[in-house]
Amino acid sequence: MRFSDLDLKKAIIKALQDQGYTEPTPIQAKAIPYVLKGQDVLGSAQTGTGKTAAFAIPIIQKLLEDGVSRGRRPIRALVVTPTRELAIQIGDNFNAYSRHTSLKSTVIFGGVKQQAQVATLRRGVDILVATPGRLLDLISQGYISLNDVGYFVLDEADRMLDMGFIHDIKKLLTLLPRQRQSLFFSATMPKTILKLSQQILTNPQKVAVNAVSSTAETLQQFVYPTNKKTKKDLLLHLLNNPDLDQALVFSRTKHGADRIVRDLKKKGISCAAIHGGKSQNQRQKALKQFKNKDIRLLIATDIAARGIDINQLRYVINYDIPNEPETYVHRIGRAGRAGEEGIALSLCEPEENAYVKDIEKLIKASIEKVTSHPFPQTDSPMTAQERKDFEKEKQRRKQEFFANRKKNRDSRGSNNNRRRR
Repeated sequence: MRFSDLDLKKAIIKALQDQGYTEPTPIQAKAIPYVLKGQDVLGSAQTGTGKTAAFAIPIIQKLLEDGVSRGRRPIRALVVTPTRELAIQIGDNFNAYSRHTSLKSTVIFGGVKQQAQVATLRRGVDILVATPGRLLDLISQGYISLNDVGYFVLDEADRMLDMGFIHDIKKLLTLLPRQRQSLFFSATMPKTILKLSQQILTNPQKVAVNAVSSTAETLQQFVYPTNKKTKKDLLLHLLNNPDLDQALVFSRTKHGADRIVRDLKKKGISCAAIHGGKSQNQRQKALKQFKNKDIRLLIATDIAARGIDINQLRYVINYDIPNEPETYVHRIGRAGRAGEEGIALSLCEPEENAYVKDIEKLIKASIEKVTSHPFPQTDSPMTAQERKDFEKEKQRRKQEFFANRKKNRDSRGSNNNRRRR
C-alpha cells in the first residue's frame, strides 16, 4: 500500500511527499482506512511506530471534507496527550501534514504562561493538541469550548493513567459531545486501560502493532560490561567512533544526567540535558538544538524523553540500565523508528547484570556482549552478602518507583482539587 492509494486530498499527499513519506507504516496502514470511514479505533502501539500520522493524516482529511469555516473557527478536533514534549511533537506533525491547507492548529500545555496560548485560541483553531491540566484550566476560565469537537484522540493512555490523569480524563469526557469519532491509543492494554476505552469508544475497530516486549528488527543491540568507575571512560571511548554522529543518552536520574553533561563538556563534546528539573524553555531549547544537530548528544531521563521523536536518529545509549525491562524497550525504540536502522548501546556495571537478564527474558533474545574494549567489567562474582545487598537495593528501587508514582498521582489530584475550589 502507498499513501496515494488512500484517496487523500492532493494537499495532504504533497505534504507527505515533502516529508519523504510514500508508504504507510503498519499502524498507519491498519488505522487510517478505519478513521477515514468514520469508525472509532482502539490502537495498541508504542512510540516509534508512526501512530501520530495514523490519526493526524485522516483527521486532516476529514476536516477538509467537512469544510473550513470562513468566520471564527471552533475547535473541531481535540488530541489529549500526557506530556508537554509529546504534545509539541504531535502539534509539529499536524502542522507538517496540513501545511498546504488552510487548517489551523495549536498546542497548549502547562508550565508556561497562558497568555500566548489564549491569544491563539481567541483567533480560532480547527485542531487543538493539549495536556489535560492546562486544557481543563482554560475550559474552566471560559477560553475553550468543546461543543463542536467531532474528532477526539486520547494518546498514550497507559502513560496518562500512570501520571495520575484518570480523574481529569473522566471529567473531560463529560464535556465532549456524545456525537463524535474517538481514537484511543496505548502502548499496553491492561484491564484498567480497556475499561477506560469502553467509556470512550463505540464499536471500535482494533489495530495492534509492536507489543511492548518487542524491539524493531532493524535495531541492533549491544551491551558493554564495565565497572561503575569506568563508565565515564567507556562512554568517551565509544564517542571516538566517527560514525556515532548523534545519540540520545539515557540516565537513571536528573543529577546523573547533569553529571554526564558536565563531564562531557570538559572533554569538548557538545551536549545538553533534558529532565524534569529543567524549565520548559530549557527543555525545548535543548531538543531544538539536538534536532538541528547543533549538539551531538542529548542526555535524558525516562520521563523527559517520553514523546521525543527525532527523525533518522541512529544511536541510543543506555548509560544506566533501567531496572524495569519495559523501560528499556521504550528507550531503544527512539532509534530504528519507522523502518530505519538503529543501534542501541548499553553500558553495564556488575550491579546491573541482573537487569540485563530481565530485559533478555522480556524480549526473548540475547543481547550481544562486547568485551573487547579498554574498560571491561571486573570478573569477580558476587558473594552471598553482595547478592543479598543487591536484591535489597533492587527491591528498594522498585518500592521507590511505585511510591513516586503514587506521589505524582496524589499531587495531581490535590492540584486539581485546589483549582476546582
